[in-house]
Amino acid sequence: MSSPFLYTAGEMRPSHQLRLLGLLLFSLIPSQLCQICEVSRENCSYLNPLVNTMVNANYTKGIQSANILLTFRLVQIQNQRLEQQLTQQIQEDIKKREPEITSGELALAILALGACKNSSEVFIRDAHLVSKLGEKFKAEIENMETHSDHPLTNYYQLSLALLALCLSNGSHSITNVIPYFTPENKNYYFGGQFSVDTGAMAVLALTCVKRRIEKEEIEADIKDLNKTNVYITSLVNKILSAKNDGLFGNIFSTGEAMQALFVSSNYYKNKRNCQETLHTVLHNVFQGAFRLPIAAAQILPALMGKTYLDVNKNCSCACSPDKFNISTDKPVPVTPTISPSNISVNYSVRINEIFNSTKVTVRKGSVFLDVMMAAQKQNKAAFCFEMEDGPWGPYITSVQNISANNNDRTYWQLLSNGQPLSQGAGSYVVKNGEYLEVRWSTY
Repeated sequence: MSSPFLYTAGEMRPSHQLRLLGLLLFSLIPSQLCQICEVSRENCSYLNPLVNTMVNANYTKGIQSANILLTFRLVQIQNQRLEQQLTQQIQEDIKKREPEITSGELALAILALGACKNSSEVFIRDAHLVSKLGEKFKAEIENMETHSDHPLTNYYQLSLALLALCLSNGSHSITNVIPYFTPENKNYYFGGQFSVDTGAMAVLALTCVKRRIEKEEIEADIKDLNKTNVYITSLVNKILSAKNDGLFGNIFSTGEAMQALFVSSNYYKNKRNCQETLHTVLHNVFQGAFRLPIAAAQILPALMGKTYLDVNKNCSCACSPDKFNISTDKPVPVTPTISPSNISVNYSVRINEIFNSTKVTVRKGSVFLDVMMAAQKQNKAAFCFEMEDGPWGPYITSVQNISANNNDRTYWQLLSNGQPLSQGAGSYVVKNGEYLEVRWSTY
């Protein structure tokens, strides 16, 4: 992970810095605020933890690193070695696994490789990535038509694919596509709640479509344009209704929500709204909420006034590279002199009305996944599970040999004391006496 960064107001710990945050918030807001809410040039050092998290991570997952490369290019982080490494990994992964790569993964790779007019555009053209994405997008739509409106993946990936196709001048029929993005579609909801990041990605995609219709780059009539505007407005209102203490949905969906509001709303023309968002997000930065590189990558563009609609531009930012204190020092592991204390956690697996419960002892500081592994060791029949490594860490794919399935809209939900978690199994740190649950759920 990253080493401590230097603060602009002298050498201070985050706890000391937070005392000054309220006084400095208005200096974080650019003087000529339009519809964005970004950290000003003078305060770019507040973003050092996010930059260092991305720079110092170990990337081995190929196309799963596309989020990182996209952010590097959008916000102009200058690290030629790492940028070349990520580019090569993504290109090699596409060559090896193109048929099995999902529409969202390929869309994100196209955005990352083509961002800010660089030489990777040649690979996109020569590998026919845009036309291949068009085929995957078509397959998503066809699956919806034959499987009760269910895409092959999910609406976040479908929206990401539409965005990449729109920005890359891909061929798609606007009149056929727009109706699928009605805000009342059940695919915007997850566990009974509106999915803010899914709605935000749809707003970005529909805004791109709207702009191209207005420029007459896409053949469509006034009804298509009006419908697109109505959908954007409705989705923005749903995002705003999910506001809580400056966040939208949760801390991890706020970055993309900010991007959506930048391009489709006057929300941030009110400086108080910008102040509230920056205060909460930067507090979470100081508290270490963005330990995963993908989490840092998703929040950083918005904090620097960028959106995914900027990928076709010659990118520049208020925070130039020399404003960051990028450290390449790896943290030195420290062996504790005193054994860590243990905690007791209640854990259960719920499949419809069937419960299997146990109590396990794990070390203080353990994560949800540690509890699952301890329970599986106690009773493999009742608590066996399988997982896959993803950009957000381990993802639970199967429990008791029952697997999640996109077509059936089923997944394994993680809960603490009856409340859904916004963090994954490998990130959520458990507490003594907590009631943890893995629940077979539908969305």
